[in-house]
Amino acid sequence: MRVAFLGPPGTFAEEALRASAGEPVDELPYPTVYETVMAVQDGEVDRGVVPIENSLEGGVAATLDALATDADRVRIVAEMVHPVHHCVIAASELPFDDVRRVFSHPQATAQCQRFLRERLAHAERVAAPSTAEAVRLVAEAEEPWVALGSRLSAELYGARVLEEDVEDRSDNETRFVWLGRAGEVEPPKQGSRAKTSVVFWGAGDESPGWLVSVLSELSEREINLTRIESRPQRVRLGHYMFFADLEGAEADPQVAEALAALRERVESLRVLGSYPAA
Repeated sequence: MRVAFLGPPGTFAEEALRASAGEPVDELPYPTVYETVMAVQDGEVDRGVVPIENSLEGGVAATLDALATDADRVRIVAEMVHPVHHCVIAASELPFDDVRRVFSHPQATAQCQRFLRERLAHAERVAAPSTAEAVRLVAEAEEPWVALGSRLSAELYGARVLEEDVEDRSDNETRFVWLGRAGEVEPPKQGSRAKTSVVFWGAGDESPGWLVSVLSELSEREINLTRIESRPQRVRLGHYMFFADLEGAEADPQVAEALAALRERVESLRVLGSYPAA
């Protein structure tokens, strides 16, 4: 099986892939979340592994946007929660006072705000496509730069860990999802412990109480929401896409009934996946 992941090697996505694969797979790194998702969409790979939600920073916008817009043939087929512990990494031993730049993915930078304010406030923050790419860049540059990334990435690129566990909370974790193509994966059976992810938007979203009335279709059927968040619909201010995770499989009668009712109240509703709950 060919599995795409946010690369290069050494990312937390690769760690999550290896922790949940269950069997040997061909690991194929892609430079961005979007390209990872679209590799599944275009049939370049059999599966993909991408982050979708972090306990400190919430939803991963690149994943949500890709699934809601361009990747109409992609479905979430599994999820796993992976602990994330960030290290400060440099090419060689380097006093923090001498650091001039801090490279990392924006999600990682946001998860380490307290440490950066207290220890590296003087250093410029530079965004990188992934934590591993940040480590690779710093390891090769031989400049007074550091990266926020995993211990695995430091080992892979011959860099030095200056400090470990610099995330704001020690229980920091990220939810990763496995992606597959629609129709190629058997959904969870009725009554199984499952989760169904959807995205919906309009029409009537400017009317008072519109979202409450939409969600009432779930509450009236006693379907629990484990997550809901909004992203801009990218048309005009005030119009949003709503992402929600529901308890239950799409095959469950009450879930199927609720989704049918939701479709009557919105402009568009897409099931992003129905899969075993972690």
